[in-house]
Amino acid sequence: MQHLTIVTTGGTIDKIYFDDKSDYKIGAPQIGEILGQLGVAFQFDVIPILRKDSLHVTDEDRALVRSTIEAQPHRHVLVTHGTDTMVETAKVLATIPGKVIVLTGALNPARFQGSDAVFNIGCAVAAVQTLPDGVYIAMNGRVWDPAKVRKNRAENRFEEVRG
Repeated sequence: MQHLTIVTTGGTIDKIYFDDKSDYKIGAPQIGEILGQLGVAFQFDVIPILRKDSLHVTDEDRALVRSTIEAQPHRHVLVTHGTDTMVETAKVLATIPGKVIVLTGALNPARFQGSDAVFNIGCAVAAVQTLPDGVYIAMNGRVWDPAKVRKNRAENRFEEVRG
């Protein structure tokens, strides 16, 4: 993989804390800074299209994510996305041909000590360059088929859908 296209939609990975309000807001995408600090050996571009909590991502937003990815010339695409509706967005992207698309996010903001963001991004980068064409989710140290995974909100992790 020589080039990675990154599409950002917001989510916890990009949340920042406003102390005066004791509130979180979606900030600028963090992934470009993270990859730059790590000195990755490939070129990448970051296309920020949304800054939303995934609970507020609409069907129209998912169509925008899809059309943005379809318009990209590169085969390898990583999408940062909020974890609550990541699976739903992945299913909308499933029929895009000729691309490897991996969605990832974080259960804690990237700017927080102990966040899973860097780990998840690393897993997603490894997945996007080694898997065949298709759509995948990289979370909790695993690569998931979107048709066979769900977020367990009570346990705050992804798990296989059984049955």
